[in-house]
Amino acid sequence: MIFFRKLFLKFVKINNYVLFISSALLIALSTILIVIVENDTFPTFFDGFWWVMTTVTTVGYGDYYPVSVAGRIIAIILYILGIGLIGVVIGKIIDGLSVFRQKRVEGKIVYKESGHFVVIGWSQKSRFAIQEIQQTDPKAEIIIIDELKEAPLLTENIHYIKGGASDQETLQRANINKARAVLIFADERLDNQQMIDGKTLLIASSIESLAPNVHTVVEIMDEHHIQNFKHAKIDEFIISNETISSLAVRSAFRKGVSGIYSQLLKRTVGEDMFYVPTRKDWKTYRDAFQELLSEGATLIADRSDLSINRKLEEPIPPSAELYVVCNHETYEEVIKKGQ
Repeated sequence: MIFFRKLFLKFVKINNYVLFISSALLIALSTILIVIVENDTFPTFFDGFWWVMTTVTTVGYGDYYPVSVAGRIIAIILYILGIGLIGVVIGKIIDGLSVFRQKRVEGKIVYKESGHFVVIGWSQKSRFAIQEIQQTDPKAEIIIIDELKEAPLLTENIHYIKGGASDQETLQRANINKARAVLIFADERLDNQQMIDGKTLLIASSIESLAPNVHTVVEIMDEHHIQNFKHAKIDEFIISNETISSLAVRSAFRKGVSGIYSQLLKRTVGEDMFYVPTRKDWKTYRDAFQELLSEGATLIADRSDLSINRKLEEPIPPSAELYVVCNHETYEEVIKKGQ
């Protein structure tokens, strides 16, 4: 008993790489030997492999078993070495999965893929943003960066990295330079707007130093602070307080306005706004406007320019990014016709 315990402890201390190689060699060698020694009982290598695997995993179906002395000696060696070795291998695999899961929960992972979204700062707003990303693209990979003890949200496509978002090591673990876009949400846990926007600026500057080409969207509390972000080359600003206040006032003057905004901002509510690639036969905005209208979509903008209806005769520039309003089914048909 002491011998087996010492043997098991030695297995546990073996390097994982050596352990897996040793296990594979033991299984392969045992398979070859049992086929050579007892070819009548094990006519093919698959039969030998089947018996070896059922033996070392202690399943033992009994459909194959050695009858010669040499075959039984091989079986005894498998009982002594193989079962313990494979048991340790299976244990290490389970332990590895457990460690990986714990690292995911604690935000200690390193993300190595590309084309993902990085959401910085956990709040109710970031939760809604993640839901919107998933509704827009269910396969989108999302990284949450915050300093919470454990992941606030985890799924197959949602990952968590713990650390300060202005820390370059944290951003590198999120593979920030290969991200599709970064969303920085204002930390409303701080006392005042200046401190909130100051923290956001620090994070944005860190991202700019590591990934100057990544598309960055920043929420700020005070529009006057935008000038402080100029050196950071932020792509888009969302002015938190102004947006909410403006919508509230517009709704007060004209009932139903908030419903229009909701449709344009949420994928799950009514009509929506979609990007549409330009087509070769579209020379002017009128060409695009009329063809899209006949397909059930309304052309409303080229990038941030909403004056399309006043420039229908102008040619569409090569850099145009056209946006339409329609439902999702219509949008899919529009995309199919444009291919």
